[in-house]
Amino acid sequence: MLWTIIVTLVGGTIIGLLGKAVAPGDRDKIPFWLTVVCGIVGMLVGSLLYWVLFGHNNGRFDGHAATWDNATDGPDWLRHLWQVAVAAVAVVAAATLTGRSKTRL
Repeated sequence: MLWTIIVTLVGGTIIGLLGKAVAPGDRDKIPFWLTVVCGIVGMLVGSLLYWVLFGHNNGRFDGHAATWDNATDGPDWLRHLWQVAVAAVAVVAAATLTGRSKTRL
């Protein structure tokens, strides 16, 4: 359980920062904690989208059937690209919803 929390936080941070880097426009105005939340959303939703679109018909490997969070043998780079893309969309949405601007009064 603790390992799952650690991997989720570290992965969410990495995916969130990558999503923030590829998001169009100036998205540096959201706080770091919101970037991590966007990364966690990207990890979960991106994995599920990849599973629904591409991974559900994968055969057995390494002695177990493919699951939504482990769809191939080895690193699943396409799934990670989906995660970053979803995180970028989440960063854009978060920046829009928080309404932070460059100007200060």
